[in-house]
Amino acid sequence: MPSIGALRRRILTPSITATRLDVRGFHIKDDATRARLERIGATFLTGYGYAAEARTVTDAEQRLETLEEEVRGFGYEGAAMGFAIRDGLPIGGSDHVAQFLAGRGRQHIYMAYIGVGWAMARLPRFRWSRIRVADPLMRWLVLDGYGFHQAYFHTQRYVTEHYREADLPWPAEGPRWYVQHAVDQGIGRALWFIGGADVEQVTALIDGFPDDRKPDLYSGAGLAASYAGGADSAELAQLAERAGAYLPQLRQGAVFAVTARYEADLVVPHTELAARFFCSATPAEAARLSADCRPDPAAEQDDLPAYELWRRTIAAALAVPDRR
Repeated sequence: MPSIGALRRRILTPSITATRLDVRGFHIKDDATRARLERIGATFLTGYGYAAEARTVTDAEQRLETLEEEVRGFGYEGAAMGFAIRDGLPIGGSDHVAQFLAGRGRQHIYMAYIGVGWAMARLPRFRWSRIRVADPLMRWLVLDGYGFHQAYFHTQRYVTEHYREADLPWPAEGPRWYVQHAVDQGIGRALWFIGGADVEQVTALIDGFPDDRKPDLYSGAGLAASYAGGADSAELAQLAERAGAYLPQLRQGAVFAVTARYEADLVVPHTELAARFFCSATPAEAARLSADCRPDPAAEQDDLPAYELWRRTIAAALAVPDRR
């Protein structure tokens, strides 16, 4: 008879077919890039399954650490979603996310908070209050994850029709005007997958949005291109050229991606390429730039969240003539 954990995994884990580009109707650039993006999706679901099945957070962590470095962060993202789902369900227990972020998940805080956002997209909104994230600066990444999910699974509405959320009941505190900006950053990341990591496709999708949304969308695309990979130096040059006036935001997204991999000790060749190309830096130097620009979480200025101040400070530091 299957264990309770195995049954929970079977019931809660989405089908692997949901990560296939052809099933989603996403653009396929070539077989190698398709395989890369689908492997990322499969690893996300693997991590989700580990969390759904785990008796303790430590049990899941031990299995996550066996994943290959290039995709391990996506496993942690999926696990964060799984633990947040368990926290949000009436019979799922509580504080799994807090325990996860107090352990190895802390090294993957960017990806973990994004994974929590995926869970919020799947849970009834009245259950969102059960999900607690402690870092007031990084909490906006939860809405980034929500935006990615909505664009990935509801592409017609959020990408083709450019639907914009009127309001979301989270976070309970903080400037309400910024919610959609954080969601758009996640939509921008999703466009890298929807466009199959094909720069022409991705930038054409972004260009269809209103101009006031493009800074956040390009930031998200820069993060995805740098963390997930799938583009060579010529394609990164094309992405930078197409970004035009939004190049500082594109580079800011790259800094977040490189920092996330560096802090998790998951630097791979495409991380180094992105750091060199977008930041004229090594991954360590890009991570140091992020740390140097990081404000106090309470440093809101005229209703400007500290998180957005952080992003703008990084973008300004990179808004110089060609740094490569």
